[in-house]
Amino acid sequence: MRKKGFAAMGGEEEENEINLTPMLDVVFIMLIFFIVTATFIKEAGIQVERPDTVTADTQDDAAILIAISANDEIWIDRQKRDPRQVRTIIERLHAENPKGGIVIQADEESTNEMLVVVMEAAKGAGVSNVAIASDDG
Repeated sequence: MRKKGFAAMGGEEEENEINLTPMLDVVFIMLIFFIVTATFIKEAGIQVERPDTVTADTQDDAAILIAISANDEIWIDRQKRDPRQVRTIIERLHAENPKGGIVIQADEESTNEMLVVVMEAAKGAGVSNVAIASDDG
């Protein structure tokens, strides 16, 4: 007798289940929203010891990060680059984001000659917004 009563209740058991489909839809929509609106941080590729400064302004719209190591190696997008390629790389990256500027992270042990090479490449590529990164001293 108990089995018949349980079978009759089997229909109710299906009605009491929670439908997870709407919740999963909301979760996937939120995931897509966060992926689309996320900003990805670009890194130059190496860690540099930046020189100290007394006065500094913040640069918010940096699209291209260029690092110059202590032994005068140029790093862009985590890859070591030849100084002769810098201008074409800057032109390509600037075409992807024309409103963004360039931030040069020069190691305090690097030479000014390599810094000038990168700045001339930026000027030749048509980028006027160039900044040099430093630590607040």
